[in-house]
Amino acid sequence: MSISVIRRGLELLSNDIKDGGKSQKKSCQKTTLMDQISSNKQGVRKQIRQLQAHSQARKSKVTVKNKNVKNALEEYRKKQKKSQLSANLEYFLGTSYVTQEHHTKKIQQQNTGRLSRHQPEQPVRKPAQEKSIFTEEEFQKFQKEYFANL
Repeated sequence: MSISVIRRGLELLSNDIKDGGKSQKKSCQKTTLMDQISSNKQGVRKQIRQLQAHSQARKSKVTVKNKNVKNALEEYRKKQKKSQLSANLEYFLGTSYVTQEHHTKKIQQQNTGRLSRHQPEQPVRKPAQEKSIFTEEEFQKFQKEYFANL
């Protein structure tokens, strides 16, 4: 070993001997709960509870060591339900069964809302022309008879 390394080691050792090892003991030694409480007689129990709560909070602190921090968007997308629309469309378009029209109209009618604004407009029916019991010839005959007497 070189002389400079030995001198450096002796200097460090002499510093420890002068301090008497007090600096290490203070840093390593934890203060007890009773040393932290004030000498006042009032509020001792409250101080004890507070100090115990602080010490427990420090112990239960969770660290992020060895934990992968993930992107929030990726987590959100994973938790979202995936759309099954394309799979459902493939299934329904792949079947050869065709429902009858009156069944589909029934289903559509049941799914419409109950408010009047949600109801589909009913097709306007043209009033059917009334058919007469009498024929055109009978009308002509009646007209001649009626106006001839006037």
